[in-house]
Amino acid sequence: MPKSFEHVGMTVSDMNRTVDFYCGLLGLRLNLRRKMADGSEVAFLDAGGGMLEIFAPAGGAARAVDVPDGMAGLRHLTFLFESVDETFARLEKAGVEIKERPRLAINAEVLHKVAFLRDPDGIQIELAEKK
Repeated sequence: MPKSFEHVGMTVSDMNRTVDFYCGLLGLRLNLRRKMADGSEVAFLDAGGGMLEIFAPAGGAARAVDVPDGMAGLRHLTFLFESVDETFARLEKAGVEIKERPRLAINAEVLHKVAFLRDPDGIQIELAEKK
């Protein structure tokens, strides 16, 4: 059995824009940011129970596409908040791309309320709260 969840890595098109989104809007904390010899950048953002590793290639990256049903892959990243409604309202006011407005969770045994939006590269983000 692992000690804990460590991190998930993802590729983004613009490091500054991504750090602004995840740290400035979602509240993650920048743990490390480094520029590599080839011009690419890597950063680790503390999400409170694991980290998000962000990799930005020197030449940028294309916008993310949703994983189709029937194809393996990561569907979304979920962050737990005290209030989905308050967090959603703040992010909507900031102009974040909305996918699905707040609603009661289907998996009520695990979560109470959820909402979905997209980060600057189109990666799906789930906002969640527990009772």
